[in-house]
Amino acid sequence: MPADPVAKWAEFLRSRYWDELLKLADSYPDERSLKIRFSDIDRFDPEFAEELLENPEQILEAAHAALLELDLPMDVYMDRAHVRIAELPRHFKTRELRSDHIGKLLAIDGLVRTATEVRPKIISAAFQCQRCGFTFFKEQSGNKFEDQSLKCMNQACDRGGPFKLLLAQSKFVDAQKIRVQESPEDLRGGAQPQTLDVELEDDLAGRIFPGDRVIVNGILKSYQRSSPQQGKSTYFDLVHKGISVEMTEQEFEEIEIDPEEEKLIMELSCDPEIYEKIRGSIAPSIYGYDDVKEALALQLVSGFEKHLPDGARIRGDIHILLVGDPGIAKSQLLRYMIKISPRGIYTSGKSSTSAGLTATAVKDELGDGRWTIEAGALVLADKGIAAIDEMDKMDNDDKSALHEAMEQQTISVAKAGVMATLKSRCSLLAAANPKLGRFDKYEPIAPQINLTPALMSRFDLIFVLTDDPDTKRDSAIAQHILKSNYAGELATQAAWNQDISQEDIDNALIVIKPVLDPELLRKYVAYARKNIFPTLSDEAKEYFLKYYVGLRSQGQDTNKPVPVTARQLEALIRLGEASARLRLSDKVTLDDAKRVVKILEACLRKVGVDPETGFLDADIIASGTTKSSRDRTKSVIDIIRDVSKEQQGPAPRDAVLNRAEELGIERAKAEEIIDRMRRDGEVFEPRPGMLKLP
Repeated sequence: MPADPVAKWAEFLRSRYWDELLKLADSYPDERSLKIRFSDIDRFDPEFAEELLENPEQILEAAHAALLELDLPMDVYMDRAHVRIAELPRHFKTRELRSDHIGKLLAIDGLVRTATEVRPKIISAAFQCQRCGFTFFKEQSGNKFEDQSLKCMNQACDRGGPFKLLLAQSKFVDAQKIRVQESPEDLRGGAQPQTLDVELEDDLAGRIFPGDRVIVNGILKSYQRSSPQQGKSTYFDLVHKGISVEMTEQEFEEIEIDPEEEKLIMELSCDPEIYEKIRGSIAPSIYGYDDVKEALALQLVSGFEKHLPDGARIRGDIHILLVGDPGIAKSQLLRYMIKISPRGIYTSGKSSTSAGLTATAVKDELGDGRWTIEAGALVLADKGIAAIDEMDKMDNDDKSALHEAMEQQTISVAKAGVMATLKSRCSLLAAANPKLGRFDKYEPIAPQINLTPALMSRFDLIFVLTDDPDTKRDSAIAQHILKSNYAGELATQAAWNQDISQEDIDNALIVIKPVLDPELLRKYVAYARKNIFPTLSDEAKEYFLKYYVGLRSQGQDTNKPVPVTARQLEALIRLGEASARLRLSDKVTLDDAKRVVKILEACLRKVGVDPETGFLDADIIASGTTKSSRDRTKSVIDIIRDVSKEQQGPAPRDAVLNRAEELGIERAKAEEIIDRMRRDGEVFEPRPGMLKLP
């Protein structure tokens, strides 16, 4: 340890951080932290920096003493100021921590799983002797309150109590505990994510929330396990005493953009090919799917939420569902979007429950053992994107938990006496397979998707991706896959093969290189979401109005289905706002309106068309059956009722089928309707070949 660490700190602060000190003194006590980069200490004195890592408590106490001794030009006594060391050279995972690390200054990174409420913690307790009235102070350093074995500090008394705790004269500090879990992407196959409890105090408390990805710099400490039955254990638990916190992944709105990057972003926004460039930057290793990639680009920026005077809220996030045959890169698209989006969470359907997606009630081990709410995937993805793969494999009970999260973007929990409403302001990107593995092109698409109509109707865009053999397209995809794999092979071999030059690798990687660098794309999207809030132009309003009313007018004929609902109009507005945001424009123009109508129309023509009539039918998504099918079912029920009256008993199946044919219903269709009604309990057979309504 240096001979005089206080003098060393004073020299360092005067030479390197004098301006920051003056700013802190000027804003004290509203600001109480002086952030110091470890690299600056290392350049100033490497031995001193090494000592800080090895004996952080003594060195940081010296730093606090140096702050108080410095002769500042303003008259301020910064007794509550803190020196916060940040940007440590190495980050540890929880599984890498060992007994040698106890008492050292180190950084851990991960995902915040839970956070307690901010509570006052006593650091200096004032006791009054009840015999002589003398008041003295006892420092409280550990987690256990020290009031045993006290002796009166008054030498004339020197008795062992009784003592009274004086709360008014005691010193308190705000404190919070958080639990940091290893990031899912850092785990090896089959590894369970480990967690570490972190203690935060004073101005660090209350700034961290579940879902944040953080680096916590602090001192690793340990405490002994104990239980009433077994007493003290030989095993100790670890706890991290945080001295600074760095956010590794902020929400889009929190990403910092410097002036040079802002200039580049503004130049990009004026590029007439900006849509093509952004589309080419999303999953470049996947060939084709231009319409899907454009929709995903719109989802990245999304619309923006509106709060109306009556208290109502209109969501701005865009939800997209990809349904398609196996092996067409749905999961790859989801994975790529999660990488681009901050606070992106990826889950798979069969391994996800409603509690894991929304929230669950657990015993609060960090606090005082009360029941508390632990956030699920959709809450952790707040202001980001939640991707759910294999959505069709989820249980129906678990799917129903998504209804509120998708439309109201809240999650209401009433469990174990805890009632709470959590925010889930995220865009949902889901992928699903057809019921039978592949789509049957001769059957309506909606019944082939194993999702409830109520859930499907909440998606703004539903893309149906089929794997149809096409020689020209198959050849292009095959070449793209071969080039991508070749580029990967070269990049892997370059480490030991001297014959492979960097130029060879760069030439091979061109095929999968994104047009815009992913970090630049993130900042472009962040700038759009933070600064651009477009309004509908008169031309766009008129176009949306004519399109919507024109489609709805089809449903005025009683024999034709209702083609679209107001949900599709709201989706158009959100998509239009997103299209304007991609250009960093404050107006949704006619071109934006035409672009998004084209995308929505393509989706509706795939999913929402009655194959028998060729008309758009909103009921396919909203209720799972077409109007024509519903009308036929009603006709068959009427036939069974009429034949039963004529027979004065159960209706013969053949007579019902014959009567249906006379009314223009195909015999095969009528049989299918009767079989479905039997399964659903709408009709039953008291004996073979005879039908009876309940």
